[in-house]
Amino acid sequence: MYISASSRCFSADKFEDACRQLTDLEYDRIEIWFDSEGNHLDVNEVSADPDAFVAKFRDMTRMTPIAFCLDHEISPQVLSGLTKLAKLLRVTQITIPASELGTPFNSEIDRLRALLTIASEDGIRLSIKTKTGHLTEDPHTAVELCQAVRGLGLTLDASYYICGPYKDQTYDQVFPHVYHTQLRDTTPGQFQVQTGLGEVDFSKLIAQLARQDYKQALSVEIHPELLDGADRSLELRKIRMLLETLL
Repeated sequence: MYISASSRCFSADKFEDACRQLTDLEYDRIEIWFDSEGNHLDVNEVSADPDAFVAKFRDMTRMTPIAFCLDHEISPQVLSGLTKLAKLLRVTQITIPASELGTPFNSEIDRLRALLTIASEDGIRLSIKTKTGHLTEDPHTAVELCQAVRGLGLTLDASYYICGPYKDQTYDQVFPHVYHTQLRDTTPGQFQVQTGLGEVDFSKLIAQLARQDYKQALSVEIHPELLDGADRSLELRKIRMLLETLL
């Protein structure tokens, strides 16, 4: 396992500024986040010309890209462009959202199978994020989706299981299906708190991942809009140092 940080930690900034600030905070691996409005990084523009983005990325930073993450739905055509970009950057992991609650289960299976086929053609692993308000908010349903769509994985964001509607239930069953993780500290009543003040047992989480032979990223994803006056740079340093002591 290794530590990375999501460019979402600086979601209000341009992508190149996020890279620079993460480098200053001594992160050397980055998860590239695409926002729905395209203000941070426009997925349509990037997927339309993967070669141009690769050249730009290599000029702006020496960070190693390790994953892509989208919080909004994308078309098969856009995903196809992203998988080509992933191959060029040697990225093997893409996270997409599951559909929102209320979506028929069979319809979601059909959608995910079609997207997984595209990703698999380029050797890219596809995972859906565990998130409140989506079909993955229930850990049992999240696992059922992975079982129904062979080859599909989960991006585990434990905060939604600690703070969400299933906070009183275990989510141990998701670990065999985890392809990627996104981390911050959390309490049952607050999605994001300062590192060390929450109830995320990072040591236990890492141990559970290790039992599944997980060798991928522990990706820090701080939501700037939820900092409540906390120093973002300090928070990013604290959680990086904490994770380093556990690895």
